[in-house]
Amino acid sequence: MFIIQLTFSDNKSQAKDFMESHKKWLQSGFDKGIFVLSGSLQPNAGGGLIAVDVSKQEIEEIVAEDPFVIENVVKPEIIELALSKADERLSFLLDNRL
Repeated sequence: MFIIQLTFSDNKSQAKDFMESHKKWLQSGFDKGIFVLSGSLQPNAGGGLIAVDVSKQEIEEIVAEDPFVIENVVKPEIIELALSKADERLSFLLDNRL
């Protein structure tokens, strides 16, 4: 499992110009079953994602394709989390221990 933090860079003002293509990139990740959660970093600091069922190399390649990353709107940080325990409501994530 990977936690992806997309922190706004100095080019944050360009976010509106690339928002639609960023949303399409996000939806593609959800459609492929890679992204299971996304949201905004508060207060207005960027975004975050949880990704499963991919290798470190694959998620690095996927994140590099984000228009926000390409256009330097955000700086990505990918954190690999080796799951060991989960609340029963999230136990399905333990099946994805990449």
